Amino acid sequence: MSGSDPEDFAASDEPYELFARWMADAKASEPNDPNAMALSTVDADGLPNVRMVLLKGVDPKGFVFYTNTESQKGTELLGAGKAAVVFHWKSLHRQVRVRGPIEQVSDAEADAYFASRPRASRIGAWASQQSRPLESRFALEKAVALYTAKYAVGEVPRPPHWTGFRILPVSIEFWHDRPFRLHDRIAFRRDKPEGPWTAKLRLYP
Repeated sequence: MSGSDPEDFAASDEPYELFARWMADAKASEPNDPNAMALSTVDADGLPNVRMVLLKGVDPKGFVFYTNTESQKGTELLGAGKAAVVFHWKSLHRQVRVRGPIEQVSDAEADAYFASRPRASRIGAWASQQSRPLESRFALEKAVALYTAKYAVGEVPRPPHWTGFRILPVSIEFWHDRPFRLHDRIAFRRDKPEGPWTAKLRLYP
């Protein structure tokens, strides 16, 4: 399998190309959501939060996911301006960690992805006041019914509070499980997102 040998990934000098190989392997082996990643943010007091989200794109600038900007994660992303994610592929005994500042995707990118979602998911983006207290399940179902009726005909527009974020990595670390916890770890680092990768380090497990 491409990229399955630790020495193969150790020989790689380009983290995006290596990530693409590992993601392809994950799509072939993981039973559910190979693009799932744990997203870590911090609140105004510096207290961390972490939750699972789905990677929706990788480009030369970074790693893209989508959310409600008024949610807890949205407000924390906008407040701190930085985030970290980790992918864990249990079937492959691998993980990838990514850290860096964030930026919002363009309106065109957000519109295009929103339009690709199932109609019910687009309705749900309008109905859900994500992360805020919900008095009952019925209240949510009522909101879904109201927006379903409102957008019964034609396209469902993207809510102004729903968009994407891109993590602009300054650090990408690849981890491969080895016997007796003598794991392989390779880290790529740079000083700023738009700069070249300046360090490739093999780390102690």
